Amino acid sequence: MLIVAAYLAAVVGWSATLAWQQASPDDYYVAGRRLPWWALGISTMATQSSANSFIGIPAFVALVPGGGLTWLQYELALPLALAVVMFGLVPVFRGLGLISIYEYLEVRFDRRTRLLLSAVFLVSRALASGVALYAAALVVQVCTGLPFVWSVLLMGGLTVVYDMLGGMRAVVWTDVVQMSVLLAGLVGCLVFALQIGGGAQAVLQAVDPARLVAIDARLGLGDGARAPLWGFVVGGFVLYVAYYGIDQSQVQRQLSAVNVGEARRLLAFNALARFPLTLLYAALGLALAAVWGQSEALREAVPPNRLDLLVPRFIELHLPAGLRGLLVAAVLAAAMSSLDSALNSLSAATLRDFVSPRIHPSRQMAVARGCTLAWGVVITAFGLFAGSLASTVIEAINLVGALFYGPLLAAFACGILDPRATGPAVRTGVAAGLAVNVVLWIAFRQEVFWMWWNVSGLVVAVAATVGLSRLGLTALPGGPPARARRHIALTLRQIWLEGRGTFAALAAYSALILALLAWLGVRG
Repeated sequence: MLIVAAYLAAVVGWSATLAWQQASPDDYYVAGRRLPWWALGISTMATQSSANSFIGIPAFVALVPGGGLTWLQYELALPLALAVVMFGLVPVFRGLGLISIYEYLEVRFDRRTRLLLSAVFLVSRALASGVALYAAALVVQVCTGLPFVWSVLLMGGLTVVYDMLGGMRAVVWTDVVQMSVLLAGLVGCLVFALQIGGGAQAVLQAVDPARLVAIDARLGLGDGARAPLWGFVVGGFVLYVAYYGIDQSQVQRQLSAVNVGEARRLLAFNALARFPLTLLYAALGLALAAVWGQSEALREAVPPNRLDLLVPRFIELHLPAGLRGLLVAAVLAAAMSSLDSALNSLSAATLRDFVSPRIHPSRQMAVARGCTLAWGVVITAFGLFAGSLASTVIEAINLVGALFYGPLLAAFACGILDPRATGPAVRTGVAAGLAVNVVLWIAFRQEVFWMWWNVSGLVVAVAATVGLSRLGLTALPGGPPARARRHIALTLRQIWLEGRGTFAALAAYSALILALLAWLGVRG
């Protein structure tokens, strides 16, 4: 464990050296808007590729009933979704010089709308971050022998320390290093799993053929599909526009870029690089499925109700000590790159949206670090109980996102596209979208695939907002309906004219991914 200890000490030490550069909230939260796009792009991908991915995707591909390569469908909607973010959202937020994107909602609507949406974000991101912490603690527990509670406290405490010290600079530059460690660990784990499984051809022969099918053409609406194509495409499109476009933890990196063009480059990098990385995770899942079939010790070490233990137990049972340390460091790197971003964004939204009007500017840096510490405590506490949300962490974190993302996106979409939308209508729409999704979670979780919740939340929230804004129950500052329709048409036309080349290129990339998945096989 010397490798892990040295790695963690280096991360904290480096963050301490960056602490002196934090002179204001602008420095602390968006690094003075001077970070290079390539570092921000790697940091963004590191946050998305957290310990949930390292642990959850291989387990889903290898063991989860109804799983397999169908998880790759998740990537089909990403390229086009990021094109929408690049040309529909980035110019709006960058043009206002924001730190918290929920400041936009006060400019467009009113303060109550800003505070409500910021509060929804704070709850959703804290829940998702608790799941990420839980996933990392599983690895620490298995590979070090520490009790689970101490594993959670260790991970949460270390991330809080270096995030408090270095702010966004520490987040981004440590993410760059952590992404390198993650890739090295992932490739090393894959190589050993293939060797133990007898090579690539032996692995493919040993795996259940159903797990090699990459497309499930069912809808995921009452048909029992665990990973339906249309749920991933339609629901995934909404999810990715929301995640990269209106989630503070992601948008904060776009706000840290030098200009709009640099922010778009970091998103384009993620649009192209995400699928190859997910393909590596899926390949590891196939290799581990073959090892699972050969290793009685591995089968006994992973109970049916704890499938997420597949990767940690494989590391513990089948890898040499030196590589085991590298793999533990890789999973910790993945977890910390997700947690540090969440902490920084939670702190930014809390300070800017709720605290700043009540304190003197000279105290803002101290309060900013205090907000980071407070959210670290909350996330650590939730991480102790996050394992009960779903059978795998990759599904648990997406369940949380699907619950909130549609209604959140509806508020920003109505603000940008509909000049007649009002604050009271938006707040009611968001509440209605969340209520519908909670009902789906409680009463229809088996009938309606969770990726559809992104769509249901969006549609219900938009419909309620548009309807209430036009019933005369609230003021209509946007003018008559004809003017509103012209505004929407002109906004969409401007987005298309500015980004049509990028849209076409990324649509072609999505088509290539779809062709590869179709070649692997179609079910349903």
